[in-house]
Amino acid sequence: MRLLPLAFTLLVATILGLGVTWFSVTHSRGLDVVRAGAWQGWPRAGTAKADPYARAAFARSGELPLELADGLLFLAATDDAGKPIDGRCETRIVGVLPQARLWTLTVMDQDGHIIANDAGRFSFTSAEVVYRDDGAIDVRLSPRARSGNWLPTGARPRLQVALRLYDAPFSFASGAADAAVLPRITQEACL
Repeated sequence: MRLLPLAFTLLVATILGLGVTWFSVTHSRGLDVVRAGAWQGWPRAGTAKADPYARAAFARSGELPLELADGLLFLAATDDAGKPIDGRCETRIVGVLPQARLWTLTVMDQDGHIIANDAGRFSFTSAEVVYRDDGAIDVRLSPRARSGNWLPTGARPRLQVALRLYDAPFSFASGAADAAVLPRITQEACL
């Protein structure tokens, strides 16, 4: 009689443990996350110090993470107010970027896929964006063409933005990040 409650407890613990592990691997890029405003980065993801969940997530996705010495990847799926980035709205990414030899800013759907568009514009690089007089970027995400630095969203309801900094002379590996060092994301008018 005492074996039945023990067996039930072990079954529940196994199901719960496997479920949490599956969720962590499929809905996360690891536990070693650094936040800077709306941006999230995983500085140790491409290193030997990557946590087991990050290793499992990257093995499952087939993605090759950046090594810390090569660059840093930051993703944003929300604006600075915490609202999901909506491709039917006009969203601005404004601010001075940290020093890096090269950077890229890419808009993607919620699954991380490039959004097909007639303009053939998917991202900006540090060499092609038009900077403001103060050295800041001002990039607009919108379903309709805009003047200046514009990236089309395809009017997708949920987006994410990837910022890759290559050969940057700083590191977020300490786990501390200053939100002022990455551009702010603000949603404006919606359709």
